[in-house]
Amino acid sequence: MQLQEYIQTFLGDFFKILGEMAPFLLLGFFFAGLLYAFIPQKKIERYFGGSPFKSSVLASIFGIPLPLCSCGVIPTGMAFYQNGASKGGTVSFLISTPQTGVDSILASFSLMGLPFAIIRPIAALVTGITGGFITSVVTQNETETRVFEEQSEKPKTFSEKFISIFHYGFVEFIQDISKWLIIGLVLAAIISALIPDDFFELLNLSPFVQMLLILVVSIPLYICATGSIPLATILILKGVSPGAAFVLLMAGPATNAATITMIAKVLGRKSLFTYLGSIIAGAIGFGLIIDYVLPSEWFTSITQQHLGHDHSGALNWWEIASSILLIGLILNGYLQKYLKSRNSNPINLNNNNMTTKTIKVEGMTCNHCKANVEKNLEKLPFIDNLQVNLADKTVTLEGDNIELEKVKETIDNLGYQTIL
Repeated sequence: MQLQEYIQTFLGDFFKILGEMAPFLLLGFFFAGLLYAFIPQKKIERYFGGSPFKSSVLASIFGIPLPLCSCGVIPTGMAFYQNGASKGGTVSFLISTPQTGVDSILASFSLMGLPFAIIRPIAALVTGITGGFITSVVTQNETETRVFEEQSEKPKTFSEKFISIFHYGFVEFIQDISKWLIIGLVLAAIISALIPDDFFELLNLSPFVQMLLILVVSIPLYICATGSIPLATILILKGVSPGAAFVLLMAGPATNAATITMIAKVLGRKSLFTYLGSIIAGAIGFGLIIDYVLPSEWFTSITQQHLGHDHSGALNWWEIASSILLIGLILNGYLQKYLKSRNSNPINLNNNNMTTKTIKVEGMTCNHCKANVEKNLEKLPFIDNLQVNLADKTVTLEGDNIELEKVKETIDNLGYQTIL
């Protein structure tokens, strides 16, 4: 009977959280599609250079609303760097972008209230500008040997942009974040079912100690900005201070083992230390402001109102409809990914003088990874055609006299690991 009660509590909390988030997530996915369709990467790259302060400010401003998941921001930032962005601008982008996004801001408002929804982009802006500026200063004497190429892209028609709004927002973007969103929802529901209310208050840990503990867990943790919201919300209900929960919202999406490895490899140790230092200082600093300066009811009343343990309150019809639609879109994303992987055909040789090579690439996890690998490999003059398979983590190349070492260098500079 006790197990049955836990299961009922788990399912109740899971669908309660899903219902609260779903309408705002769907709206966020639509805005994500709009940003993708009408603000392409090439328009942003031009603002990532220039003076240290200017490049840091612009990179943060552009990065905050962008619909990039935690894994997608890494190759995108590295691609910006390889195409001419400064180290400061790149670090600023890598800090600010994964902490927020138009979808996570709306989802924060749905579960955690307006104060959290406002302070998240402010913290991302401040830490992004600070980290980018310091990086520019400490790396100003480092020599760089990058070669930049101007790439001309065929402009899309309005109908093509209109289609891409929905294809990206409700297919590709959902494919990228659905795994981490599900993990966040499941973990939040498990914690809600198993851990008693006010558990963390009974431990009698100061907010600062709570922040340090959550920071230790968050730095290597791999979770998207949206997936961290249900976790942070449930932790507040269990007695964690709002400031400590905010540390999870900042450090969880912005840092993980893969990001740390890639930044050290591509941008160097000085950039890595500045990147981590800015995030840690920002997370602790804003956490302390929330706990000791701002009114506590700003950050707890909405959470208690929405997700208190009164399970008698039924979801509204639009929450149920949005939940069903969101589940359907997630299932469709996995189905499309499976069918695409199953139906992908190997490159057919059209010229007897051409050869094909297939290489393994570790670290590709999302559609942004795929797009960045394709974009950078297409610049190589000896490649006539290529195919990236995310499921198998392989890249198949077609061309004449393919230089595998050059291919390896290009992919590795994006932060992945090439296995020839």
